Formats: sequence, C-alpha cells, structure tokens
Amino acid sequence: MGDISLRKTGVDEKRAKVHKESKTLLEYTRKAIARLTYLKRTLAQLEDDVAPCDAQMENWKTNLGVMASKERQYMQQYNNYRALLNRVGYTPEINHGVLVEMAEHRKDLEKKTKPILDTLRSYQDLPPDKALAALAIEDKKMQYAAAEKYLEDVLQSALATSD
Repeated sequence: MGDISLRKTGVDEKRAKVHKESKTLLEYTRKAIARLTYLKRTLAQLEDDVAPCDAQMENWKTNLGVMASKERQYMQQYNNYRALLNRVGYTPEINHGVLVEMAEHRKDLEKKTKPILDTLRSYQDLPPDKALAALAIEDKKMQYAAAEKYLEDVLQSALATSD
C-alpha cells in the first residue's frame, strides 16, 4: 500500500508538473498565435501598400527615362551653345558688369562728341566764298581729327582697363 501511495504521490507530482508545463506551453502558444495574427495583418497591410508603390515606382521609372532624355537634350544644347560662344570669341572676362561699364563709357563719349558733331553739321551750310570755305573746312578737319584721336585714345584706355 505504501508503495502504491508513493507511486500515486509521484504520479500526482508528475501530473502537476506536466499540467504546469502544459499551461506554460499553452500560454506561449496563445502568445505565438497572437503574434502570428498580428504579423499576418501587418503583412496584408504591407502587401496592400505594395501595389500603389509599384505603380508609383513604374511612374518614377517612366519619369526617369524622360528626365534622362531631357538631360541628354540639355547637354547637347549646352555643348552647342558653348561651341557657338567659342566661335564668336566669347571669353569669361566679358561679363555683365564690364558691358554695363563700357555702355556707360560710350554714353559719356557720345555726350562729349555730340557738340562737336553738331558743329560739324552746321558747316554744311558754308558760305559761297571759296577761301573762307576752305579755311573753315581745314579748321573743322583738324577739330574732327582731334576728336577722333581723343575717342580712339579713350576707347583704347577703356579696353586696356577691362583686360
């Protein structure tokens, strides 16, 4: 009887131990099933999100092809313009500031030479006296030559300072 009683106690302990392990395994299984369900829902959401992303990716690939062709076109235009600038003798020293400065200088020169040109135009109505006309013509030729030399000197100095 004692032997049976000991056996029964051992079996009860084993049963309690197995029951406890079974509960633990059941709890782990429930948690795993809950986690699996969560992961399945997440996977379904991600798969649902993939379709629009694939469409967007195809759209981007198409746009990328268009952009690549535009880049080639723009690079070709750039090279054509660069070759054109080289043919006409463009140098980087010619810039907006230099051109504005030269235009202002030209306006100043025009202001200075305008009275001289107006005076020269007035001599178109020279008197009929040949000697006076010849004298006036010589005088105006000298003034004109002096103005021309002055203009040439100023332009040369302007070009020298812009270099």
